[in-house]
Amino acid sequence: MLKDRAANTLVCFFDSGIGGLNLMYRFYKRRPGCNLAYFADNYNIPYGNRAESDVLGRVDQIFEKIALLNPSAAVVACNTVTALCIGFLRRKYDFPIIGIQPAVKPAVKAAKRCLLLATPATVNSVAVRELIKRYGNGRVVPAPCPDLAAYVENNIFEICAEEVEALLPPAECDGVVLGCTHYSFVSDIISAHYNCEVYDGAEGTVNQICKILGISDHQGFCPQEVAFYGGNCLKNANIFNILKNS
Repeated sequence: MLKDRAANTLVCFFDSGIGGLNLMYRFYKRRPGCNLAYFADNYNIPYGNRAESDVLGRVDQIFEKIALLNPSAAVVACNTVTALCIGFLRRKYDFPIIGIQPAVKPAVKAAKRCLLLATPATVNSVAVRELIKRYGNGRVVPAPCPDLAAYVENNIFEICAEEVEALLPPAECDGVVLGCTHYSFVSDIISAHYNCEVYDGAEGTVNQICKILGISDHQGFCPQEVAFYGGNCLKNANIFNILKNS
């Protein structure tokens, strides 16, 4: 039997792989008291190089499983899925669904020339083109990184700075927007490579989750349960535990 959503403290997070763990961890720190569930599709990453119809089909299958838990909210912790699928998901499912977007707006406030690094699907999406047009002030240059997300996913326990740098496009910039949650795991390398600040959408997304759920910082106790579904659950759980203990 489905749980009553009004009494359910469960918040579900979804990402193609490990990228959304950073976002879930930030929420974990901000909002104790919620049970968390992480859904992933690690074995089919990268989403950013797949056709939109393929991504939509995979994501919908996973959200059907999320819906069975009747969560208080679900978070799309993947920029590609947000860009391609968020409208469909919100029309089909009746629980709040929060997406993540590249932090173009705060980056432009601090930098004169911003490089937006993202997967090809994210860079070429209508949603991100409109985001850049609306908030970029002509100072954001999108650059696809077709192999970086898969590299991070497959080498998370043995990241090599030189190998990451080899996957980054050449650019002159004074700010870098991370348009993929996987990139947060190598943000220090990216920052050093371009010699500038990096910006991601995690903090803004956490703020939006808290706003939608009507909760404040440090309310209640530590989450009673963090569960992992789909993909490589053991790997995802290990990385989340590393983030908690770092």
